[in-house]
Amino acid sequence: MTPLRVGLTGGIASGKSTVGAMLAEMGCVVTDADALVADLYRPGEPGAEAVADLFGPRMLREDGSVDKEALGPAVFADPSSRSRLEQVIHPLVGKRYLEILEAAGDDAVVVLEAPLLAETGGRGRHDAVVTVEAPPGLRLERAVRRGLDRDQAAARMDAQAASEDRRAVADFVIENTGGLDELRTRVKAVYSALKRQASSCTD
Repeated sequence: MTPLRVGLTGGIASGKSTVGAMLAEMGCVVTDADALVADLYRPGEPGAEAVADLFGPRMLREDGSVDKEALGPAVFADPSSRSRLEQVIHPLVGKRYLEILEAAGDDAVVVLEAPLLAETGGRGRHDAVVTVEAPPGLRLERAVRRGLDRDQAAARMDAQAASEDRRAVADFVIENTGGLDELRTRVKAVYSALKRQASSCTD
């Protein structure tokens, strides 16, 4: 018996982190692929070493951690560089995720928030996939309101899979076009379905 492995995805500013927080409140074990990457980018960690190997020591700060302000624009501006980075980092994230799964209980629902799940073929690593969706224009405005430069936000949106691609790999689609109360109601319905699925896996 193993925990139910759930992938949570969605485009930039779709609200997936808010959905992840709600699922955590409801009892899921929630982790964030970006947070796992941040840990891997600390001094001496394998992610920092990989970045230095791929792009040179100029991408590291004096303490040996990854300079994300320098790495981000370079990677998003060059699909080839982004692909090379993903090929190295994603297996490292997967290893950390397995450690979290092993620590969870058999009847747990373990949610991995992974923005690039559709792009990286991550469907097969999960028992269920949830995507959070909203129209591109609304997501762009949300990204700008939270401080991201409009051009950078648009570039990140262009670098991600289209909504249709995420929907195609998802078992559950949460539309986030209204307020928090409406969103919470939709998340509760998905949580109930996931718990039923987890229970059936352990029966």
